[in-house]
This record gives sequence, C-alpha cells and structure tokens, in this order.
Amino acid sequence: MAPEQPSADLRRVETWNSGKRRVDFVCGCASAGRDASNTSSEYSADGPGPLQAAVPIHILGEPRMNTLEGCFTALVTPFRNGEVDEGALRALVRFQLEQGIDGLVPVGTTGESPTLSFEEHPRVVEAVLDEVAGRCPVIAGTGGNSTREAVELTRNAAAAGAAATLQVTPYYNKPTQEGLYRHFSEVAEEGGLPVVLYNVPGRTGREIEVATISRLARHPNIVAVKEAGGSVDRVSRILDACEITVLSGDDSLTLPMMVLGAKGVISVASNLLPAEVTALVHAALEGRWSEARDRHFRLYPLFRDLFIETNPIPIKAAMAMTGRIVEEYRLPLCPMADGNRETLRAAMRKAGVSV
Repeated sequence: MAPEQPSADLRRVETWNSGKRRVDFVCGCASAGRDASNTSSEYSADGPGPLQAAVPIHILGEPRMNTLEGCFTALVTPFRNGEVDEGALRALVRFQLEQGIDGLVPVGTTGESPTLSFEEHPRVVEAVLDEVAGRCPVIAGTGGNSTREAVELTRNAAAAGAAATLQVTPYYNKPTQEGLYRHFSEVAEEGGLPVVLYNVPGRTGREIEVATISRLARHPNIVAVKEAGGSVDRVSRILDACEITVLSGDDSLTLPMMVLGAKGVISVASNLLPAEVTALVHAALEGRWSEARDRHFRLYPLFRDLFIETNPIPIKAAMAMTGRIVEEYRLPLCPMADGNRETLRAAMRKAGVSV
C-alpha cells in the first residue's frame, strides 16, 4: 500500500507576476508534499510572506497536490426550459458549502457533460468557481475523446481557477493502452492542471489498466485516479503497483475501497446528502470504522437506488423531489419510469430525506 499522505486544508490564493496569473492552493497543514523551505516566496492573500507548503497549480513541472481526500460532489447540472439554470446551479453550490463538502466536481458524468455545448461547458465551470470563491477545491470535468479538445477545456478551467481536472478515459474511439498513456500525459503536460484519471469502463469501453496507471503515476501532474469500474480489488492492485491517490467513483463501494487505502469518493449521493456522505468518509479517514460502517448501511439503499436507472436520471429526480432543481434532462436522457421513481422515493425516506 502507498505510504500515508498528509491531509491538506486547501485555500485558493491568486498572485500576479509580469502580467501572468498564478493560482496556488495553500495547505493549512504543516506538511503537504514538500518542505516549507522549498516553497516559493510568493505572497498570500493576507499579505506578504512565504507561503506555507504552497502547491502551485499552473506551473508545469512543479510539485502538485500530494493529497486529495474527502468527499467531492459530482454536481448535477440543472436545466430549465432547455437552458442551463445558473441560478439553481449556484444555489446547489451554496448548499454544498453550507453542508461542509470537501470539494466539488462540475461537468462530469453526473453533470451531463455529453449534452453540454462547447460554450456551456466552461460557463458551468466558471459559475461554480465564482460561487465557491476559494472555499473548497473544484475539480473540473474537462475530459474528452479528442486529446486536443481535452487540453483546450482543461486550459479554460485552469484559467478560471480550478484546482484540478477530472479526465475520463477517451470513449468510442477505443485507444490502446499506449494511446491512453500518451493522451493523459499530453493533458498533464499541456493542460495546466493536476490530473485525476477517471476509470469507468462501463461507459467508455476501455479500462485504464493498472500497468498504465502505474506508468502515469510517475508524472508529477497526475495525482489521483477515480475508480468507477465496480472493482474493489483494483484498489489493492493499484496501491500495490504505485503511489497515487485513489478515490471511489461508486458511492456503495466507498467504504470497502477506503478500508484498502482509498482516500474518499467523488459522490453522486452527496448532491442530496452532502453532510451525511462527508461524515461517512471522514469517519473512515479517521479510522472510526464502526461509525463508518453504520453510516454506510444507513445510506446503502439510497446508494443502490440512485443507480436504478442511468446516472444522473435518479439523482436529478431525487433533487427535484426535494425542490432543489427542476427535473429536466437533455435527450437522449429522459425522466425515469414511475415504478422506479417510487422505489427511489422509498430509499430516500430510509436515508432520512423528507419526501
């Protein structure tokens, strides 16, 4: 298993040098992957002075986030009358922050990235970043099956102030493992953000093999992998092969994966219950396994039934039931079947949601 990494309380700091904008995420811990003596003499938001364990985001080749842990919500993208509902999106961000979420992931699978236009994609990321205002890390979903497009989207997110990028396995064109290695390496070199690999073979038709992850983990800008392939065994295999942060991509497998060394989850369920899912993750991070197990089983029916139909259909239906968004999708996604809706409603009630 990879050695334990220090936890990081990240806050966003902007500095300017010769007209060039630099965004740092400053760690409130005593050690965050490099010694204070190695930090640059940049200026903090509170005044001049060297940053304590500053982790530069935009400067390629510099040390990156060595710790990425906790509960990160894979945000839904609310629509109204066929358009992105920015007001509802910002309200969701405020709700997440009030509930103590560790980080946010806009424009991933749950954010319906396949049906957002190229113009809408950065607007959603920018709106989230603006509302967050440095209060938590934002990992922008900027992947694609064209490397050039993925780099462009990632650069846009970097310019807007994102902390990292979530990079899905290129889909449909089915690259070889060498092609995957070159694709992710190019994004890491040219995109300007730390990369979280996203392994989800059920959607992409390609698995990022453990040997490929091990190669990619040597790159200083590739910091984590989101595992959404349904295999707890892969956590053991990855951490046996290399040092990289593993995040669960399946709510129901978060606790089993964390037992083996994963550091948290990019969660669908936390759209609805951010405080509860965060409490589960933090209990596991702090070794309170009995509490974590109890929380897992309390939420398990919801974890299960949020995937009774294709994500994000059930979570958007659940959010609409609680009045947080209008239940609207873009084709080819459509509203869920009535019978499944009642099953979901029952699971929500078991989890303590009033519907």
